[in-house]
Parts: sequence; C-alpha cells; structure tokens
Amino acid sequence: MTSEDCELIAQICAQRAGLMVDPAKTYLIESRLGPVARREGFGAIDDLIGALKERREDRLAWGVVEAMAAAETAFFRDRTPFDLFRAEVLPTLARLREGEPVRVWSAACGSGQEVYSLAMIVEEERGALAPGARVELFASDLSERALEKAQSGLYTQFEIQRGLPIRSLVRHFEKADEMWALAPRIRQMVRWRRINLVSDLSAAGRFDVIFCRNVLGGLTPNARPRLIENLARAISPDGFLFLGLDEAPHGLGEAFQPVAGRAGLYARNPAFSVAA
Repeated sequence: MTSEDCELIAQICAQRAGLMVDPAKTYLIESRLGPVARREGFGAIDDLIGALKERREDRLAWGVVEAMAAAETAFFRDRTPFDLFRAEVLPTLARLREGEPVRVWSAACGSGQEVYSLAMIVEEERGALAPGARVELFASDLSERALEKAQSGLYTQFEIQRGLPIRSLVRHFEKADEMWALAPRIRQMVRWRRINLVSDLSAAGRFDVIFCRNVLGGLTPNARPRLIENLARAISPDGFLFLGLDEAPHGLGEAFQPVAGRAGLYARNPAFSVAA
C-alpha cells in the first residue's frame, strides 16, 4: 500500500464513522483489509483499493470501515463496571422505575461479550430486584459481521477463557463441537441493531444505562462531540453512562458528570440541554 492509499482509507473511515485511523500504520491497515479483499474476491489489497477509487461503491466502503473499526472485547472486561452494574446501578434503577423497564444499551457491542455479560447478571440478580422489575437489553455495532457473530452466541475456547468465570460457563454455556454455545434463554434477552454512533440517533430511543466503553479514543476530534451529544440525547435524565476505566473523558464536562468514587461511571448533567 502506498501512503496515498493509507490516506484514502483514513479519509473514508473518518467521513463515514468518525473513526480515527493513523495512515502511518501501514501494517495494521493491511492486516485489517486483507480479509476484506479476499472476501470480496480481490487478488490483493491493491485491487481492493483500485475498486474503491473507481467504483465508489457504498457496500465496499462500509466493508473497509467495519474492518478498521474492529476492537478488542471480552466477557466481563475490566470487571469493575459489571460489579457496579450488579451491585448499585441495576438495583437502584429497578427500584426507581417501579415496574417500568430498565433499558440498557451496549452501544459498541462487538461480538457480543459485553451485552451477554450484562444479560447473565440480569438473570442471576432477577430474584433480588424490586418486585415486578423488568430489564430490556439492547446491543448495537457498526459491523454487520460482528453482529452476526454476536447473535450466534458461539465462542471459541480462547474467547471463553478471557474473563468468563467458571460458574458462568457451567451455568450459561454448552459445548458445541469445538465451540461453546450460549444458552438460548440468554441470547433471547438481547435485541440487536446496526448503528453508526456518530450519525443521527434520534430513532434509537431512550436508555437508562449506556455502556460505550473504549470508543471515544478511537474517534477523530471532530467526531467525539457528536458522539457525546448523541449519548446525552439518548440517555434518561437520571441515567448512567459507562466509559472505559482508562478512557480520558475529554468533552464530557457539560453533558455528563463523573460519579464520585465510581471509576468509569458518569451521570447525566441535568443542566445540559441538547440542541434540537
């Protein structure tokens, strides 16, 4: 790939999804685009780049963006947010909603480990919640391929070993040849949708809890304010936002306030108003 090719990929990702791609990281770009080229029937990445320049085909461009947006995920990743959700956020909101559903959104769900971790917690804690409490789980991602994998509920031994407690494995999974299959009762708790987080989210609905971890840092400086405003628009006035534990919350100051003593947890600032 030439430097001009890498610049083109960076521009496409920034324009379509606000994704920040360093054009100097040629090896990373090539490693992500190789599978796309093979899947689309191209003999080499150069042929894929040539087709992008000539055709300006929407589907092909989104395939590139989705490949470059791929991110690391794991069951119960970083543990702390899930402990907070289980012990404090979920029971508090279930009590406040008085029978109305608590709506929880995994906003960049990848291959599903995050939202399924939340689903396992909801099932395990259901008997301890306020009487009549209901929880609705939603998950979205930019990548259709990631969503397909997530909805299958099938994971490799390596994926299972990353963060999943043995008690959760025994309770919620069954062996399926060389894979592990999540129980249908857990899979069916989640509703799925492809969403570009920096596009118009007005039709997405309102949520009480949003997990949007390790996303902001991967966006361009221009895209970050759009994401923050979208999240502020989508979250209920007394809702909670989870960011990555090591994520620098630049630009959150007006829309969200950190919850004291709770790393990575933010509350909606009631004084902040989103532009119509």
